[in-house]
Amino acid sequence: MSIDRIVMAFAGTVILATLAAYFFAGIEWALYLTAFVGLNMLQAAFTGFCPLAMILKKVGAKPGVAFS
Repeated sequence: MSIDRIVMAFAGTVILATLAAYFFAGIEWALYLTAFVGLNMLQAAFTGFCPLAMILKKVGAKPGVAFS
């Protein structure tokens, strides 16, 4: 799996998990994490800077197209 797919899968998982934590358990701070992930995805689309992609590159994940 390429870095691009790992980043998108991780972001989607975090967003769904934090929304579930809010709706099912009433954990209000989870919405801040959801917003952070969404904002990070938005800025990465424009700047190409993604901290998770940098970490994955250092540990040897296969490069993709978006984050090189």
